[in-house]
Amino acid sequence: MGVTRYTTKPGHRGEQDIVTLTDVDGGRCLRIACHGAALLSFETDFDGVTRDLADGYGDAAEIVARPGSRFAIMAPFGGRIADARYHFDGQSQDLDPGVTGADRASRHGFVRGVDFELASHDADDDSARVTLRSQAIRPRPGYPHAIDLAVSFTLDAGGLTLEVVMRNVGDSAAPCFFGWHPYFRVADGAVDGWELQIPAQTLIRTGADLIALAGAEAYVPLDDAPALDFRETRRIGDSILDQGYTDLEADADGRIRTRLRDPVSGFGIAVWQESGVMHAFTADTVSRDARRAVALEPMECMADAFNRPECAAAIRLEPGAERVFRCGVEIDS
Repeated sequence: MGVTRYTTKPGHRGEQDIVTLTDVDGGRCLRIACHGAALLSFETDFDGVTRDLADGYGDAAEIVARPGSRFAIMAPFGGRIADARYHFDGQSQDLDPGVTGADRASRHGFVRGVDFELASHDADDDSARVTLRSQAIRPRPGYPHAIDLAVSFTLDAGGLTLEVVMRNVGDSAAPCFFGWHPYFRVADGAVDGWELQIPAQTLIRTGADLIALAGAEAYVPLDDAPALDFRETRRIGDSILDQGYTDLEADADGRIRTRLRDPVSGFGIAVWQESGVMHAFTADTVSRDARRAVALEPMECMADAFNRPECAAAIRLEPGAERVFRCGVEIDS
């Protein structure tokens, strides 16, 4: 068999299984951990220098400890669920039974700490692809449902595509939606000098607990929130972001692109999605390298969607049905 432009190779980082996808001619390389299906690195050649635009886990210990939920696959929900409680189909559910006070917390779904099965990997002259699968979403306290999850990463000339398929294998309708929690770097140093553009018309307003306010109070036109308005490209500066953005506008090809750029080097990326909301986070509260990366999180629905009547139809997945969410990263230089 001849040598192809793209390759895939299972391997290890310490005791952790990983898969490497390489664009041999283009000087690009992805590394993905089977634990949590977390992207570890996305190296690309820029002006003869190899840059890693992904601020992922550095070693096997971090893959297991998952500080900051870097590149977390968030399913069957993303972000927080208020007080770890919700109602669905007339039933009240408690994800933290017996837990009281500040220890009550449920965020980012159930699969960050599970080992995904390496279902397939292949490559040719057009792309490199890997699919990781998990059956870890099964009935548990507060979530009496079963979801099969498949996560596929594809590296091709356009960049990285992430495709997630959720299939309800239970016997009743289930609430579920997908989110991705990537952290990106476009230069060394703090994020303040980088430029950000988010094609949203509306800000999702939250309380101190980062849960969206009730009803229409959650939605603020960006004309009324200039400090958090990134519709036009501008420096992040001293802005502290941990915000959801909605009413996203797509480009002519149907992709919604959130852009992050270093104006000094000209290196930038576009995080794209086909639908949903974008959550931006300047990592001020992370314990490792605060404000050294920006999390740009494509999400199928807003955080706490299980408790939002306006999200009821979007999160509902009938028995035997499946739903697909696609997002990805383009080099935008």
